Amino acid sequence: MKKLFLTGFEPFLDYHVNPTWDIVEKLNGTVIGDYKIVSKGLKVDFKDGIEEFKQALEDIKPDMIISLGIAAGRHKVTPERIAINIKDGDADNQGYQPIDELIDEEGPDAYLTNLPIRAMVNRLLNEGYPAEISNSAGTYLCNNVMYEGLKYATKHNILAGFIHIPMNFELACKHGKYPGWSNHDLLSAVKICLEEAINAT
Repeated sequence: MKKLFLTGFEPFLDYHVNPTWDIVEKLNGTVIGDYKIVSKGLKVDFKDGIEEFKQALEDIKPDMIISLGIAAGRHKVTPERIAINIKDGDADNQGYQPIDELIDEEGPDAYLTNLPIRAMVNRLLNEGYPAEISNSAGTYLCNNVMYEGLKYATKHNILAGFIHIPMNFELACKHGKYPGWSNHDLLSAVKICLEEAINAT
């Protein structure tokens, strides 16, 4: 059976929970079509977290890679179009804060996803979930993981990409000024995206 490697992140900054972590735990071992989901929660750490992700790719040898992250302030599910070769932004969970650093000194400026992101968005909209394609994954860990995933995917001729999801209600209530979704709807929306990705193979 083929393997879909699905990743999320641990809580970070002032986000005391991370719904992507819960989603990957719930979906681990799930079978969709010809694919079994193998999932992992990643550290929010530009050094160890990224190295763990890269090592997991070598160990698992996935046939598809999809990573998840939360995007505070977004009210839609947003599959990402592009990852850029930059890491910058807030400090990670170890206090490391890169400024204008390259992810890969010898890598291309960017990688474009080869996931069927338009089909994902159209299916989500048809099923009543707000969604749109995003053209910026930022420069934090989400972009870093997407870049490394696409780098691996390019070498191995497989599908890969990244999906940002809104906060859940728990985070939205704590922060007060950001939109949130129910955990049930976040999980359902991610499953729709996975189904569309698998349908494209």
